[in-house]
Amino acid sequence: MPFHVCNGATLKCVGAAPPGTGPLTVLPIHRMLTSNQPAANINDFVPLMNIPSFGACMLPSNPAVAAATTAALGVLTPMPCIPVTTSPWTAGAVTVILDGAPALDNISTLSCMMGGMITILNPGEMTEMIP
Repeated sequence: MPFHVCNGATLKCVGAAPPGTGPLTVLPIHRMLTSNQPAANINDFVPLMNIPSFGACMLPSNPAVAAATTAALGVLTPMPCIPVTTSPWTAGAVTVILDGAPALDNISTLSCMMGGMITILNPGEMTEMIP
């Protein structure tokens, strides 16, 4: 069974330059704690509020990276990561509803419109499992 995700979970974007990780920020708006941290649901996907910058973006599908790479005569040129997450995490734990939406589990993924896929490396706690 997957683990419930909470504030402080470690996220990773496949399109970011190494290490490409950052913490999930979950505000205490859902009124539930797991391991003394605010618990997350699939709606915790807001860029720069919930989802951090992952350092430098290396995806050619990112217009800033494409422009910098063109200016560098075709040499891939990473640019600052600004996540563009416009839809909730998929799929979440549909058996556990938290504040009107499925709870976020550590096997959920989040798409960035720049072409990256965000995954959960560490759920932030290792005691609460979700069926």
